[in-house]
Amino acid sequence: MSTTDQVNWFRNSSPYINAHRGRTFVVMMTGEVLDSPLLPSLVHDLALLNTLGVRLVLVHGARPQISRRLHAAGLETHFEHHTRITDSAALEAVIAAVGALRLKLEGLFSMGLANTPMHNASIQLISGNFVIAKPKGVRDGFDYQHTGEVRRIEVGPIRRQVDAGNVVLLSPLGSSPTGELFNLNAEEVASTAAIALAADKLIVLGDGVRINDEQQRILRELTPQEAGRLLADQRLQDSALERHLTAACHAASNGVARAHLLDAGDDGVLLKELFTRDGCGTMVTRETYETLRGARIEDVGGVLELISPLEADGTLVRRSRELLESEIQRFLIIERDGMVIACAALYPFPDEKVGELACVAVHPQYRSGERGIQLLRQLERRAREQGLERLFVLTTHTSHWFQEQGFQPADVHSLPAQRQQLYNWQRNSKVFAKTL
Repeated sequence: MSTTDQVNWFRNSSPYINAHRGRTFVVMMTGEVLDSPLLPSLVHDLALLNTLGVRLVLVHGARPQISRRLHAAGLETHFEHHTRITDSAALEAVIAAVGALRLKLEGLFSMGLANTPMHNASIQLISGNFVIAKPKGVRDGFDYQHTGEVRRIEVGPIRRQVDAGNVVLLSPLGSSPTGELFNLNAEEVASTAAIALAADKLIVLGDGVRINDEQQRILRELTPQEAGRLLADQRLQDSALERHLTAACHAASNGVARAHLLDAGDDGVLLKELFTRDGCGTMVTRETYETLRGARIEDVGGVLELISPLEADGTLVRRSRELLESEIQRFLIIERDGMVIACAALYPFPDEKVGELACVAVHPQYRSGERGIQLLRQLERRAREQGLERLFVLTTHTSHWFQEQGFQPADVHSLPAQRQQLYNWQRNSKVFAKTL
């Protein structure tokens, strides 16, 4: 990456730096991630988030580490419904694996070598009895023994630690009020903690995490309902991915605004997801990532930024900020994570029962979708509600697109008299009309 690219990336990331400061993120790393050679880089990125003011709660898995210890001891392990049945011998392996992983993470967060992101960073990784557990008991005839479920999260103590700038570490091992220890599902710990803490994000970092559509393209965004249908249809062939998506769906359905599923094998995936507009993983969100709505006065700057390049190359007629401010109520926009990526306006001529479709613009990075068509359909609906019977548009560059949407060539003299007087013969725009 060139110096110019680095500067542009940093400038483009600044809105996200401001947006994330003071927010609470629960970040889960699977046991496979803790075995990855990329783990030190991931810890560096987490340390960077802490430095930027993000309140971090980390949850780690331990499934492969537990299995290795059991195998080394010559002990068999049994799973029911993707959940390990933990007998007394297995519990000893769980305690040993979790303890070793805690120490490993404490060591990584203590690094302060020069020329690394951890240099001069003083980060305290705090662990403790923050997770209160209960036995899973007997389910479908299977006694899960020392396998448990989350009973509650000690929210107050965790908040005091993150308020002090510390990073809290939660393990898949919980204690009960009777002093017993229980092996827990890390995804359950993460989603329950995110809900209890009213976290802004749950982020699940796994090995090879990717949810594709039928064309094998990554699904960037899912609602909890869509995620639930994927799980119900059993379209996911990976049990780990099912657990991750279930956790994300649970969190997003219970107050967590956004849950992210990321492939930790992609170096820098955490920063790419959090500090770029389109991210690189799958997000489960209560609210749509893109919103089509009426424009407001505070959208004027975003609309100007969108249309300025099209005004410069002659595609659109220039509009001053003052004019746009006075006409902003005529605009519809599509907003993507705070950025105006498309707009269009309707100017009615009620006496003639016609309306002008104007200032149709879509950001170059988002022209592969049907956002222009979405805006057109919504403006057509608005026009009908106003009693208009016909739309017309003046264009110099995009006549084919309008014809594809049902507009027919028309004459300048077919325009309303008021609009004919304003027609710029030097610009020589083509006229197209469409009956509603």
